[in-house]
Amino acid sequence: MSQHDTAASSVSEPTRRRLPKPLRTLLDTSGLIAVFILLFAGLSILVPDFLTGRNIVGLLLSVTLIGSIATTMMMVLALGEVDLSVASIVAFAGVVAAVITSTSGSVFIGVVAGIAAGAAVGAFNGFVVARFGINSLIATLAAMEFVRGLAYITSGGDAVMITVPGFFDLGSAAFLGLTLPVWTMIACFVVFGVILNMTSFGRNTLATGGNAEAAALAGVNVRKLKITVFALQGLVAGIAGVLLTSRMGLGDPNTSQGLELAVISACVLGGVSLSGGVASITGVLVGVLIMGCVQNAMGLLNVPTFYQYLVRGAILLLAVMFDRWKQSRRAGER
Repeated sequence: MSQHDTAASSVSEPTRRRLPKPLRTLLDTSGLIAVFILLFAGLSILVPDFLTGRNIVGLLLSVTLIGSIATTMMMVLALGEVDLSVASIVAFAGVVAAVITSTSGSVFIGVVAGIAAGAAVGAFNGFVVARFGINSLIATLAAMEFVRGLAYITSGGDAVMITVPGFFDLGSAAFLGLTLPVWTMIACFVVFGVILNMTSFGRNTLATGGNAEAAALAGVNVRKLKITVFALQGLVAGIAGVLLTSRMGLGDPNTSQGLELAVISACVLGGVSLSGGVASITGVLVGVLIMGCVQNAMGLLNVPTFYQYLVRGAILLLAVMFDRWKQSRRAGER
């Protein structure tokens, strides 16, 4: 939930604290939305071909991987945890789907196997974090290396070509001008937005991220909750991996390097607190779109790749600094 001076300047702090939570969320995210509108307008004017229909569709497609996974990374961060293994899960799920599809000749079996592989890794991460109390940063860092190794072993160390033509339809099938990966991202935002804001599961996730001990005393099964959230993270990463593999036409164990940082950047930029307990699906959506617009504009302007790394790193640093400022501000309001 992002908090900006521009969003709250018209509302005094005592009054603001008395406002209903949905209205406070709207006020907190309005500043970020204003930033996105100004950025989009500026790019539309200054960058050639940015506002064309073809580029906008391409922009949406380019953020599907980050956007889909950001919806569940939001839940993980809201829980007060982090998952650095998502990029490896994407690669592993894609390789499993490619190998099983080509071996069995069945697209359905391959897709289910790939998604199940992702969910299994996520559940394992959650079990390690919840059962043994290992810091999620360390646990998922280990999983990142381990699962990437599994992807290489499963593929025999090389990309796996898919021999069943029907598998390619997953990435290219379109409805109302938008492909299946875009619709999948939209579905993820709707589903996890509802889960976060309208269910006890979402409230328990935020409560646990805010104060795990108090949540446990209130009757929340914290261990089960953590395993479930990490399993959902793995499930969505598995789906994203299968769709990415369909788009590429092969299962590549080396794909999506650095994806986890882009996803975390989008979440933090969208107001999700790294310390847990604070998250906004609207903020995450805007964060993903800001990241996508910047990346798209750099591509249209033919900005060299190494400069793009600098820009992405700067965005991550600014997002973390902004998160730290918000934490200090919230502490001062108490």
